[in-house]
Amino acid sequence: MRRNLEVLVSSLEKDPRLLISHMNLECDAVIVNQGYKDVSYELKTENGLNIKLFESTERGVGRSRNKALDLADSKIVLFSDDDIVYSKGYAERILKAFSADPDADIIMFNVDVCEERRTYHIDKPVTVHKWSVGRYPCYAAAVRLENVRKAGVRFSLLFGGGAKYSSGEDNLFFMDCLRAGLNIKAVPVTIGREEPRESTWFKGYNDKYFFDRGVLFSFLYGNQALLWALRYALVKKKMYGNSAKFADALRLMKAGIKEGAKIKEDSGRALK
Repeated sequence: MRRNLEVLVSSLEKDPRLLISHMNLECDAVIVNQGYKDVSYELKTENGLNIKLFESTERGVGRSRNKALDLADSKIVLFSDDDIVYSKGYAERILKAFSADPDADIIMFNVDVCEERRTYHIDKPVTVHKWSVGRYPCYAAAVRLENVRKAGVRFSLLFGGGAKYSSGEDNLFFMDCLRAGLNIKAVPVTIGREEPRESTWFKGYNDKYFFDRGVLFSFLYGNQALLWALRYALVKKKMYGNSAKFADALRLMKAGIKEGAKIKEDSGRALK
């Protein structure tokens, strides 16, 4: 059964061998560890798991996830980070969910996190659409590898840890999957938990945070980006209120939206 599932782990300066045990892996895995050397190798664990290890000096979570997608060769792949610890039986639960819904290209699962980091919780089976896709982190998702490859969807190198703009590579990936016609479902099945740690990219609600959020909204929502920026500034005001003023947050996101539009325009010209 487990040969049908691989975990794709994006790691930063970790010992890949220790991760295998610490994460409670029950299935094969691809571990892309960004660190201080360039080397790739494979190993087989005592309980028969096939682990592909790729260590690289290149940085950027989008780059890491794309490399893992390239190295994967199972039917289903589960995105993960090095701070995720899986619960016993997670592999069977994931495969069972895909077996029960053959039309699902991507399925979101519950991963327990601390209250201040929680952006979603799945209470009942739902279809994920463009208005709700931004709630889900990458480590919640398992995908049918062949379908994602056929759709040609890749992670952006502009967003996320190690990239120019702080976060959002996962949101943009899933939005691009929807645009490519892939079906995304969410099921009330818990597969593990996230261990609390200091964020590698969030440094508070500062100017860069809001500017980068605006750039992301431009890529996600196009000509509706300003409406989403206004909504975000209103909904999140209690969270950032001690760090920034509403008007400043909106102004910075508007500037980011403008930059995002220019990036897309320049990219479009380059492709012609």
